[in-house]
Amino acid sequence: MDSFSSSSKSNPWQRPPVIRQQSAKPLSTAFIGLVLMLWPWRLTAQELIVNESVHNARISQNEARLFFTMRLPFWENNLPVKVFVLPDDHPLHRQFAKNVLGLFPYQLRQVWDRQIFSGTGQAPITVATEQEMVKRVASTPGGIGYVESASAYSQVRTLEVR
Repeated sequence: MDSFSSSSKSNPWQRPPVIRQQSAKPLSTAFIGLVLMLWPWRLTAQELIVNESVHNARISQNEARLFFTMRLPFWENNLPVKVFVLPDDHPLHRQFAKNVLGLFPYQLRQVWDRQIFSGTGQAPITVATEQEMVKRVASTPGGIGYVESASAYSQVRTLEVR
């Protein structure tokens, strides 16, 4: 009874000891995290395509963002920009927005919607397929779009994003 009574008569001002449990992360989890951080973002290639009337050979990522957010309306030769995109839920559109523009697809949609509803701009032209995009870009002076790989399409030029 003495041991029970002595333990129950502890100092009321003394805090109970804090027991901290270390969360042990296995080495494999840390390794997987490191691999994912170093893995290239571009698992598949997305390339910008432009109409033959566009004389640019390359543009910056910021310029690509400005074109696809409809904030840069003219090319360097004063030709109007005509932007073509795939539907928001298309896998290639999601990859392109993230990998090339550095934006999420919903962010692009918000920019376009804001411009439409405020009356300050318009949305890009939505096409159903990659083949339709190539056809529309090829037939539209100042047209810009994107495809998985432009090597299969000779009627459009590729535009390097640096």
